[in-house]
Amino acid sequence: MADIKQFAGNLQEFLEYKKEEGFRTLEISPETLALLKPAPASAKPAVRPSAPRSAPLVAPQSSIRVTGKTLEEIAGQIRICAACPLRTSRKNTVPGEGNPNRPGIMFVGEGPGADEDVQGRPFVGAAGQLLDKMIAGMGYKREEVFIANIVKCRPPGNRVPLPEEMNACVPYLKAQIALIKPKIIVALGKTAVQGLLQEEVAITKFRGTWCKYEGIDLMPTYHPAYLLRSPGKKGEAWADLKAVLAKLGREPPSKKTNE
Repeated sequence: MADIKQFAGNLQEFLEYKKEEGFRTLEISPETLALLKPAPASAKPAVRPSAPRSAPLVAPQSSIRVTGKTLEEIAGQIRICAACPLRTSRKNTVPGEGNPNRPGIMFVGEGPGADEDVQGRPFVGAAGQLLDKMIAGMGYKREEVFIANIVKCRPPGNRVPLPEEMNACVPYLKAQIALIKPKIIVALGKTAVQGLLQEEVAITKFRGTWCKYEGIDLMPTYHPAYLLRSPGKKGEAWADLKAVLAKLGREPPSKKTNE
């Protein structure tokens, strides 16, 4: 039988993800609903933790040993990687792209989608178009930053990468970060934060909170795909990006007025 604490943690993560995805109701069978009936009144009520972060995840050791000494060599190793089942359904690997020479910002997302899988480039679909606008709004060009993902192959159906897939692939990202040496990392969404920090977080509570990854300032914010589904959250994401600019000693460019 599964450990009850592990089951509860997985259930909480699933429900938080569904909430962030925009779901407000879920179908539950009568049998399952009966199992979820309230405890007797005499039972001691559960104490809900107030902190948005939980204990660090216990991640299995990855079998990957990154041998590449350059980004090109790492991309070549990713291209032939067979460390997890995602290799069986991918069309192309998506190692990442952008400025490799200590850029001001490195954006890290979840994983490739259908468009990225076809083109072998990160963030080129609808979410990528929004990310391009976010980057431009900060006063940067796409080629001036670096863009990558936690996993380098598309999960089937664009599902969230499984923990074992993330843990298998993260050494590639760590090696890329060590070479690129970005001044600030912007983690796009819950999965990116989890993959980098190995901690469970509720992104709706944790976004906008500065933290560190290997000594590098890290800003968690919403994934562009989530912002497409929840445009009302764009203001919060923009506040996070303005905090990034402030940390870099920059200001958003002024909007051009119509002549």
